[in-house]
Amino acid sequence: MNPEQRVKDLNLELPPAPKPGGVFKPVVVVGNLAYVSGHAPIRTDGSLIAGRVGADLDVDAAKAAARQVGLTILATLRANLGSLDRVKRVIKTLGMVNCTPDFTAHPLVINGCSELFAEVFGADQGVGARSAVGMSSLPSNMAVEIEVIFELH
Repeated sequence: MNPEQRVKDLNLELPPAPKPGGVFKPVVVVGNLAYVSGHAPIRTDGSLIAGRVGADLDVDAAKAAARQVGLTILATLRANLGSLDRVKRVIKTLGMVNCTPDFTAHPLVINGCSELFAEVFGADQGVGARSAVGMSSLPSNMAVEIEVIFELH
């Protein structure tokens, strides 16, 4: 099944594709690779999921925020590529968690995005290499920021 059909079958609601908040492109395609800039957890109403994990958010809320980042990335891909069906596979994900110094469950948080991609692109093509790290702050106090490299058809 193709990714666009999976989004429909899963009843996923994508937020509006965000406009860059600085001097950068949301997606740069080089050959058959799409480099997606860092994305924030944007709700369908355009609001931001903010806060520090370990202080303002627990692991479950942060994991949901990471899933929302994944949905935001899907919206950006669709807006820039025309269709999610152009995506062949996830190559590399970098997840950054806005957290307290004692928080150590970064991978559990970023699983929210990784699990979404596995649902949309498949258990093999939707799972790539990954890093999950903690940050002392992120822009606009966003809970999670994620960037991804995708291989295209």
